[in-house]
Amino acid sequence: MAMNIYDISRRAGVSIATVSRVLNNSPHVSEATRKKVMAVIEGTGYVPNAFARGLGLNTMKTIGLLCPDASDPYLGQALAYLEREFRQKGYDCLLSCTGRELSARQQGVELLKSRHVDGMVLMGSTFIEDASIDNDYIRAAARHVPVILLNGAFSCENVYCVLCDDQQAMSEATSTLLDSGCKRILYLHHSHNYSGRKKLSGYREAHHDRGLPVDDRLLCYFSQDKSSVHQVRDTLLQLEKDGVQFDAVLTSEDILSVGALKYARAAGKRVPQDLCVIGYNNSSLCPCTEPELTSVDNKLQAICDHIVTTMLGVLDGREMPQKTVFTGELVKRETTR
Repeated sequence: MAMNIYDISRRAGVSIATVSRVLNNSPHVSEATRKKVMAVIEGTGYVPNAFARGLGLNTMKTIGLLCPDASDPYLGQALAYLEREFRQKGYDCLLSCTGRELSARQQGVELLKSRHVDGMVLMGSTFIEDASIDNDYIRAAARHVPVILLNGAFSCENVYCVLCDDQQAMSEATSTLLDSGCKRILYLHHSHNYSGRKKLSGYREAHHDRGLPVDDRLLCYFSQDKSSVHQVRDTLLQLEKDGVQFDAVLTSEDILSVGALKYARAAGKRVPQDLCVIGYNNSSLCPCTEPELTSVDNKLQAICDHIVTTMLGVLDGREMPQKTVFTGELVKRETTR
């Protein structure tokens, strides 16, 4: 049976990062540890990736990027950041657009493994399933290469997580609306994944901290394929017709906020005098609306920069933090008071 770096680390009783340092002739390894790892390598006949550019380096200088939907504005921007930064560091990128089904994501990971990439970036908490067994494909990939998860949390050896504190950011955005005098905040969202759950928790947290109840009629979910700006507009018009009162709209994505602004125009409401609106992601849509959209900056560029730094650090055999959390920031424009 062919050996891999995971097998070597287990037999030698050291971390994968330590084996990588030995293979890369890093000076940050004691001589005793180096001899122990080399003894296992020589005893098992382990040979680093035969497709690599030199056995001593054990690298294809290629990073695999897995994205559920490249047309999504948030993920598309993340792709642009990551590809640019890896390229500037001398690494090519292979992209696999997997869709959101578990089987497709599993196939995407297997495809990149067959291409002998040096590491993988899984873009979005969509990749993490609630059932532990459904995440075995990530654990299996991490036995071969470092895996970094963008904006999700998953505890596993050789898996690194870089994310925004969505719960805190959404709690602060909700608090900003409440502090400005808004009393009934309609929350629009279209994801039940890790990030989506954290955002909803933040919305609830801000109300709870003030002793305010959350009216379930103010929680409005849109599926990914039914969240166009016109569908959002029409849904809010129907809510108003049904007697659901709200004086602010908070959304989990900027595109949903654009729909809320469409509603305000159709309903003859002034923004922000009659209706305040806050989006999330601080995307390129924000300055395109009229009035310009207030939104939460979830530090996507900083997250992507850190992902590149973490990946290169791991590949260089350095110890890197397993989890790094960034703090979001509300960027106030013209849709809030």
